[in-house]
Amino acid sequence: MKKLLFTLAALGAVAAQAKDKEYKVEIPLEKGEAWWGGLSVDGHKMPYLEETNYTRDLLGNNYGNQAQPLLVSNTGRYVWCEEPMKYEYKSGKLVVSSQFSEIKWGDAGDTLKDAYEYSSKNFFPTDGKIPDELLFTEPQYNTWIELMYDQNEEDILEYAQKLIDQGYPPGVLMIDDNWQENYGVWEFSAKRFKDPKGMIEKLHKMGFKVMMWVCPFVTADSATYRYLAQEDLLLRDPGKTQNILWANTSNKPAIVRWWNGASACLDLSNPKAMDWFKDQLDHLVEEYGVDGFKFDAGDARFYKKGVVSKNHTHANDHTIYFSELGLHYPLNEYRASWKLAGRPLAQRLRDKKHNWGDMQQLIPGIIAQGLMGYAFTCPDMIGGGEYQSFLKTDSIDEELVVRSAQCSALMPMMQFSAAPWRVLSPENAKICKDMAKLHSKLGQDILAMAKKSAKTGEPIVKSLEYLFPEGDYEKIQDQFILGDKIMVAPVLAQGARSREVVFPRGTWKGDDGSTVVGPTKVTINVPLERLPWYEKVQDSTSVASK
Repeated sequence: MKKLLFTLAALGAVAAQAKDKEYKVEIPLEKGEAWWGGLSVDGHKMPYLEETNYTRDLLGNNYGNQAQPLLVSNTGRYVWCEEPMKYEYKSGKLVVSSQFSEIKWGDAGDTLKDAYEYSSKNFFPTDGKIPDELLFTEPQYNTWIELMYDQNEEDILEYAQKLIDQGYPPGVLMIDDNWQENYGVWEFSAKRFKDPKGMIEKLHKMGFKVMMWVCPFVTADSATYRYLAQEDLLLRDPGKTQNILWANTSNKPAIVRWWNGASACLDLSNPKAMDWFKDQLDHLVEEYGVDGFKFDAGDARFYKKGVVSKNHTHANDHTIYFSELGLHYPLNEYRASWKLAGRPLAQRLRDKKHNWGDMQQLIPGIIAQGLMGYAFTCPDMIGGGEYQSFLKTDSIDEELVVRSAQCSALMPMMQFSAAPWRVLSPENAKICKDMAKLHSKLGQDILAMAKKSAKTGEPIVKSLEYLFPEGDYEKIQDQFILGDKIMVAPVLAQGARSREVVFPRGTWKGDDGSTVVGPTKVTINVPLERLPWYEKVQDSTSVASK
């Protein structure tokens, strides 16, 4: 029956262009069918089921995180569009439409893995490369929570030195927003950095590689702004004549509101603007020894609705242009992305608040990233990236920070920001350090998984449903498989000191020395200091797996 429905629907899908130049398909959902994809920020709402009522429109909005015009199901079906699409699950149907491009959909097999592998191979094949190896092999450290908008040489060096003194393995150090003279003026602030080149040399000697935060915005009262405007390298006001110089006032730059105020924005559809931005970044590499960049604020919403630019089709294009900059620098990080899956770009989940609900979104978010083609993934900063939560130490939930570190430790990347020795008791700070060391211990294994993913296109973090389709595991969101053999089952509930773990087929050896033969479910004890993880040591045959 499934094949018949697919064949009948596919006949109509070939010519699925509706009136008013809209492309549209309606796909009846199968009983028990589960879908993933579209937006990583919606990972915790997945899978979408037959009874789901939900709508998202990807045109001009990546919802603060990675977006991809791809949907895949555990019955082997896929949906793809080369351009932004709208998708709606309603009344037992999946309705997909686009203003710009035909909707491609079909049946690639019988499982989620079948659907994903077909999509990866045909729509976003991997180029075989990975981001900088250090992103995988050691923990990352970001200065945001400790310094916020007061990024300065003295405190950055102190933060790095304390990491070493506390026994943390050196890795990538990210210097966050407000190290620069101004937005668009990518020079170290002379007031806060006396010897930036010497600072980076010291960080290198400690064992760190150094990333700098950058964005596409330009402060509108700088000489840089006036130069870029005169050269027509900024996004324009809507409705203005494009062939008149800004100096004649008919083509003035647009001012875009974002979380740091109101600024002009580079027109990255203009190759000259891309070249100018790359020149600024290359200068930081060549002059100061910077190793790479955290690319922030590439969200499509900043470019949409009347803000026009050369060679510009829709707002999502700008997010692609911004991401393409990162391909020049193996040490990179992105939070906002559109397409470009299968490329060597590090993708971080969007900022999470310092609460248990947001922490519980980490695993489904990472799984969703992988099923959208973004394999080189990082959760948000440990404990959450919203800095207001860390302004007063008496408002910090120490248990949450510890469980967050455990949840992140065996993901492809992990990132600290709030200093554990400042915000936690010595006992809890030690647990966080142990998690950093665990990631470092398995770093070469994680790196090998990343290299394999670059060859195959498969996710590094996988759901149980992806690897064990016979088990009806589609709704499990609090466990994941790292690579193919390491299953991680962190505690994500406040106050919990036990949890149920689902073991798929196989023999699993635990961090506590236990051995479990699956498929089965076991309730385990999980004191605060424990991260439960199990390595599959052999396959096993059981009635449930036949």
